[in-house]
Amino acid sequence: MLILTTTGYLAYKAKMTQTAAKIRSHFTGSKSNPEQRVAYFGEDIGMNTRHVTWHLEFPFWWDDAHEDHHIERKGESFFWVHHQLTVRFDAERLSNYLDPVNELHWDYVIYEGFAPHTMYKYGGYFPSRPDNVKFEDVDGVACVRDMLILESRIRDAIAHGYFTGRDGSVISIRDSNGINILGDVIESSTYSTNPEYYGSLHNTAHVMLGRQGDPHGKFALPPGVLERFETATRGLAFFRLHKYIDNIFREHKDNLPPYTKEELELPGVSIDSITISNRLETHFEDLKYSFIDAVDDTTEVQDVAVNAVVSHLMYNEFIIDIHITNKNDHRVMATLDKFWTKLARGSNKITRSSTQAGVIVPDVPSFQTLMDTRLRLSDPQKLRKRPWTAKHDGAIEGLHESTAFNQCGCYDGTYPDNQPHGYPLDRHVDDKRIFTGVSNFKVEDVKVFHMEDN
Repeated sequence: MLILTTTGYLAYKAKMTQTAAKIRSHFTGSKSNPEQRVAYFGEDIGMNTRHVTWHLEFPFWWDDAHEDHHIERKGESFFWVHHQLTVRFDAERLSNYLDPVNELHWDYVIYEGFAPHTMYKYGGYFPSRPDNVKFEDVDGVACVRDMLILESRIRDAIAHGYFTGRDGSVISIRDSNGINILGDVIESSTYSTNPEYYGSLHNTAHVMLGRQGDPHGKFALPPGVLERFETATRGLAFFRLHKYIDNIFREHKDNLPPYTKEELELPGVSIDSITISNRLETHFEDLKYSFIDAVDDTTEVQDVAVNAVVSHLMYNEFIIDIHITNKNDHRVMATLDKFWTKLARGSNKITRSSTQAGVIVPDVPSFQTLMDTRLRLSDPQKLRKRPWTAKHDGAIEGLHESTAFNQCGCYDGTYPDNQPHGYPLDRHVDDKRIFTGVSNFKVEDVKVFHMEDN
């Protein structure tokens, strides 16, 4: 459990004085730090929740033998979800007059410091890191030299096109499944082909970064923000680390042959036009969240409404119309939507709202809302009036209705798309004209406007 220090103090004050409060929560840092311009992204509550939820659904410690279930394409999903975060962060930076984030280097200094202004509910404050810190070995975790060796071994395997298994076997990555094998190795998870040799580059890197404020345990500081999935995205170092990781994945993708025209086209299907109903606009609006489960409680003291309000980047809904004809019976690309549709013979018009996109979810209800709903439904009088409903097996009947796999993979079943994540822009393109020669690929330029408050 983490609490912003100032917000947490005011929340406890409201609780102790039994005074309802609405607290304005601010992002960490100050305007003198240029990185503060994109704090709204890394510190967004929904984005932090999404990141930790993905790691809960795709845990690196998952053991098929113990759990009796295999998570399909887990390594590839690890690559894809963090790649999307990286390119989206760069897009936010460009729109705020900042350069794309630079990748991390083990033998360079960490130029940007970070002061979380956040505390654990029990256990002290998240440690800070000053500017221009040179990487140091972390006692009980790893040496900087170890990280360079692991990186070298992985890059060597990419260059050769295969990993070496525990038994000395050759495991090729020169096919569409190679990205999945590589993801398992880099993270690394229990699915890794040879963790004793290739190590755990990503997971160890998070701990190494999180401990740079106290690498030798001299001050017995608690874990840093980079060591917890709930808080990792709050610091710029997270995105520098994942730009570094993403470039290793890109090295593998660039070693694969470009897609041929036959692999790209869908014979008989052409996209005739794409139109957007209105201007694309983003804006900030206040998001309210409850502190009722963040402060200590007792049955002897009555609950009072304690809420925090924080700015949250939103957008105005838009509709996309796609006209498709059916004649039958890249590195900086972020996926906004991917969905199933059935094409009839002849001309088809597909209308898709931005609210239907697989990457968009409604705000999560607060703990207090969930409790109120549970108490309301537990009323015997209302239980007698509650109608029964029946649902079919969504894993079978509703397979083509779900789009959650777009960003998060498919942890509880078979991934419904045989193509790699990011297809067809996941590999390098020798000649862009190949895309103009296929009818089922279309590009339209759009403008996105951010509307400031008057």
